[in-house]
Amino acid sequence: MLNLNKRQFLIGAAGMTAAATMPRLANSAGRKILVLASTVDIPNFDPHVATGYAPQWLFRNTYDPLVRVVNNPPVPAPGLAKSWNQSDDGLVYTFELDGNAKFHDGTPVTAKDVEYSFARLLRLAKGPAWMVSGILDENSIRVTGETTVTMTLKKPFAPLLSVLPWMFVVNSKLVEANKGTDDGQAFLLANMAGSGAFKMGRVKPGDLYELSRVENDWHKGGNLDGAIWKIVREASTARLMLQRGEVHFALDMFAEDMDAIKDMPHVVRIMEPDYRTFTIKMNTAKGPLMDKNLRKAVSYAFNYQGMLDAAGPAQLMKSPLPIGIFGFDPDQKGYDQDMAKAKEYLARSQYKDGGITLSIHHAAGYENQRRWCLIMLESLKALNIKLDIRAMTWPDTVAMARSPETMVDFYSIFQSPNYADPDNTAFAAYHSSRNGQWQNPVYKNPEVDKLIEDARAEVDTAKRAELYKKFQAVIVEDAPDIIGILELRKFAMRDNVKDYVFSPVAANTMEIWPLSIA
Repeated sequence: MLNLNKRQFLIGAAGMTAAATMPRLANSAGRKILVLASTVDIPNFDPHVATGYAPQWLFRNTYDPLVRVVNNPPVPAPGLAKSWNQSDDGLVYTFELDGNAKFHDGTPVTAKDVEYSFARLLRLAKGPAWMVSGILDENSIRVTGETTVTMTLKKPFAPLLSVLPWMFVVNSKLVEANKGTDDGQAFLLANMAGSGAFKMGRVKPGDLYELSRVENDWHKGGNLDGAIWKIVREASTARLMLQRGEVHFALDMFAEDMDAIKDMPHVVRIMEPDYRTFTIKMNTAKGPLMDKNLRKAVSYAFNYQGMLDAAGPAQLMKSPLPIGIFGFDPDQKGYDQDMAKAKEYLARSQYKDGGITLSIHHAAGYENQRRWCLIMLESLKALNIKLDIRAMTWPDTVAMARSPETMVDFYSIFQSPNYADPDNTAFAAYHSSRNGQWQNPVYKNPEVDKLIEDARAEVDTAKRAELYKKFQAVIVEDAPDIIGILELRKFAMRDNVKDYVFSPVAANTMEIWPLSIA
C-alpha cells in the first residue's frame, strides 16, 4: 500500500532523478522494468473518481474488474470473475469469483468487496459511474455466496459486459477503515486498495509514476518486475528515448513521429484503427456559441480538408459516431467547408458582423491539436472573428471542464472508446448527465438524452440502429461540435517487448502484466 502525505504527493520524493528510472539501468541489475512515455499526468488514484486514459492505465494494472476486455475485435474475458451467466431477459447476471484473487495486503477478494465497490461507485456518481447510470443502483449488486455476486439491472442494457472492465473493485475493509467524511476519497486520492498485478512505488507528479510487481501476484503471465509511467512532453524527446532504449512504449505519437522512426532499429511502429474520435466541442451553455446560428456558421467555415491534411493517416467524420461502429449512419452528410453558408448563418446570428474574440483549448504537447486550433483561427478570419488559443495540461483541462463559466468557447478533445458500442460515444459525449465532466462539459438537449437512453435499453438490434440514426441527425442539426476526424492510433514499442496484442478499446491503457521483456 502506498502511503503519501499531501506534500509528498504534490512534490514527489526528494532527490529522485529521471536517470534512475531508465530501463537500461534497472534491467542491468536483473530487473525487468517496462517504461512508457506519455504526455499525460495521473491526477488521482481513486478508481471510482478519476477518468482519462492515464488513470485508466494505472487502474487496469493496480486494480481488477469483474470482467476484462482483450483482443481485436474486443471480447470480454475473465477478471475477478472466472465465469458468469445471465437470465433470458437480460436483467440478472451472476458472477462466480476466482478464489485465487487477493488484494495487495494478502487478503482474499470476496463477494462483499464487489458489492461494496459497486455501491461506493454508484454513491459517488463520479468516474466511470456514468456508464451504468440508470442501469444499476446501490442495491443492484448483492452477495449470494462467499464467491458469488448477483447483479440485477433496472432495465435491459446491451453493453453491460463491455462496460464492466472499467468498474474496479477495492479492498472494502481498507477503504472503510479510512472512510473519513468523504467516503474514502481523500484516502484513495493518494493510496492504493487494489488486487492488481502491481502496486504503487515512487511518485513524482509531472515526472513519473512507478509500479512494482506484487509479491506472489495471483495473475498469471508476463515477467515484469515493475513499470514506470514517464511524463515526456516533447515528441522529439520521446523518439530519442525510444531510440536509446530508455522507454519501451512511446504512446502519444503523431504522423511525423511515425515517419521519423520508420527505419529505427529495434523499434516496432503500431498504427491501427480504433474508435477514438476527435471533436472540437463548443460552449453551448455560456457565451456567443449559445447561438445555434453562430455554431452553424462556424461549422460551415471550418477547413475540414486542412484538418485532414494536417492529421496524417485519418478519416474525416460526418457523424458523431465513429465510422464503422454499430449504428453508424453512412448517409449522414455532416458539414463541409462552405463559406457562403457560413456567412448566411452568421447573418442570422446575434453577431452579424463578427467582431468578437473566442477562445479555444488544446492539450499541451499535442502538436496535431495545436495545428487544428491554428486551422480554426484561419477559418474564423473570414467571419471577422478572432481566436485566443490556449494550451493546457490534463489536470487543468479537467478543472476547466467543470462548469460553463470556466469552459472556453471551443474545447478540443480526443475521446477513446472504453467499450465497442455506440453507447460509449453517445452517452459520454452528449448525455446531459455528463455535464461538468471532460467528456461533455456543457451540452444538454432533452431530445438527445431520450434517444441515448432509449437506445442503450433497446434489445432489438434493428430498432436500436434506428434510434442511433436519429441521434446522429439531431446532433448534426444542433451543431454542438466541430465533428472532426478518426486518426489511426499511433504509438511505438521496442522489439524486446513480447506478448503485446493491440485492442481498439482504450489502446493507450494497455494491461502490462501479461507482457514480458526479452
